[in-house]
Amino acid sequence: MPGIREEVMVFLVAVVSGAIVRLAYQCIRCFRRIVEHDLAAVSLEDMIFWLGSAVYMFVQIYHTSDGSIRWYFILGVVLGVVLMSAFLGGLEKMYKKIYGRKKKDLCQGLDKKGEKS
Repeated sequence: MPGIREEVMVFLVAVVSGAIVRLAYQCIRCFRRIVEHDLAAVSLEDMIFWLGSAVYMFVQIYHTSDGSIRWYFILGVVLGVVLMSAFLGGLEKMYKKIYGRKKKDLCQGLDKKGEKS
């Protein structure tokens, strides 16, 4: 039976693993916004992502707890996904605030120049 220190380390590895999976999916979403895809391509990308995620999680479980699924590993993965989602949401909000303001200021500047002429 693993000690508390090993269980905490497994939990932290699970949190990082969940965050990595969420970040990988965010990268796929960004790629889809840049390059237009049809439904078949999106489905293929999703299938490859989920197969890769399953293999990645299997390897993480195998290395951290010798292949036995522990409740705290599942909890750690979910927590990692939630934390990464919150972090990415905050980044997106900050991005919109910064670049939305610059775009708004630029448009107001152009309107003022047009009024003076």
